Amino acid sequence: MAKSQRANSGKAANKATGLKEKQPAAQLSEFTAAHFYKRLTAQSRSAEKLQVERYFKSGGEQSEEADIFIGVGMGQVFALAKEFIGMPLTEIEKLLESPVHEARVGAVSVMDFQARDKKTSHAQKKELFDLYIRRHDRINNWGLVDRAAPYVVGGYLSDKPRAILYKLARSKNVWERRTAIVSTYYFIRKGDIDDTFKIAEILVNDEHDLVQKATGGWIREAGKKDVRKLLKFLDNYAATMPRTTLRYAIEHLTPKEKKYYMELKSQSKK
Repeated sequence: MAKSQRANSGKAANKATGLKEKQPAAQLSEFTAAHFYKRLTAQSRSAEKLQVERYFKSGGEQSEEADIFIGVGMGQVFALAKEFIGMPLTEIEKLLESPVHEARVGAVSVMDFQARDKKTSHAQKKELFDLYIRRHDRINNWGLVDRAAPYVVGGYLSDKPRAILYKLARSKNVWERRTAIVSTYYFIRKGDIDDTFKIAEILVNDEHDLVQKATGGWIREAGKKDVRKLLKFLDNYAATMPRTTLRYAIEHLTPKEKKYYMELKSQSKK
């Protein structure tokens, strides 16, 4: 094959996989879970392992099971995932099945980068969404949810019915409930905040602090688009919602407003 033909062939392969010309690092044949994991473990550091374990409280209430940490910083994982943006779904799922936390962060990060990429087709975005929902058993802590839910789930549903989010909000699984509210971040960015408040109504008395924080934080962000809706929500629920949810929700209100809603909460306990 002539040199020019080989060059054109390489460009065609890049175009087919949605890769940019300047994206080097791994060749197409190396976009595998095994190769990703090899690159990942090469960056492992014991000091980083201790720091990440403390951050995620390994084996505690923030994960469904005790994660294994190998000591790779999140920034390094994200950078590696960006190199592997061409990873096929079958390989992403293999990474999701890993007991190693950083490998699963890599998997959801690849999913996020693909979902954000303008070259990703609608069909591919549906496949990413389906994988996220189908393998939610492996997306089992707040970091994994927050890394992928906004674009993989929210982005896909932006122009579609959103009944799945209401189903997730009523789930017994804490991470599915967190996905329900976190996914609405994509809608909020577009000025579409109705679903955020409606899902928050379902989650407003959730007993898990990581759902409480997400619920309060997301209605706070929705309130930046329409503070009247936030205040109306607080008028209805401030007295009864968990204190954690309330504190996150009122974070950007005026001192006077904060005091008013905190007093509503305090008076409800008398």
